Amino acid sequence: MTNHTEVILLTGSNLGQKESILAKAREQLADEMGEVVTQSTIYFSEPWGFESTNTFANQILCINTTLQPHDVLEIILQIEKKLGRTRHFKTSPNDYADRVIDIDILFYGSTIMNEPELIIPHPLLHERRFTLIPLSTIRPQLVHPKLQKTVIELLEQLNTTV
Repeated sequence: MTNHTEVILLTGSNLGQKESILAKAREQLADEMGEVVTQSTIYFSEPWGFESTNTFANQILCINTTLQPHDVLEIILQIEKKLGRTRHFKTSPNDYADRVIDIDILFYGSTIMNEPELIIPHPLLHERRFTLIPLSTIRPQLVHPKLQKTVIELLEQLNTTV
């Protein structure tokens, strides 16, 4: 019997046919990684960390996978490229820009990983309303393995500080 791990991803787009792009990403992730067991509704928000007139469409996907974290990352990068994402050289870690598709690994089970190319849980998820709101609709009691707070607690904490 193969062990499955729940990986939680955030998909986002603020260019083109956003909802269609998210659907294509969801289909390709399911084909390459495993069954999408839960998904949030699509959440629309303003850009975070940069200025743009294009709003984002974001969706949380929970996928059961047998893949290891680095394999998940590799598949994500391939899917982003297939869907038209061009990665630009960042001059700083917070150098964000408009994008056709962005797929972030939020959680990989309760794994904590801190490597130059892969940090799990996502290091900024607790600061991002566009992540916590849709996540709270499908996994409100999920405990962040580093911060030891539920998604709902993280959202409440963000709502009181911003």
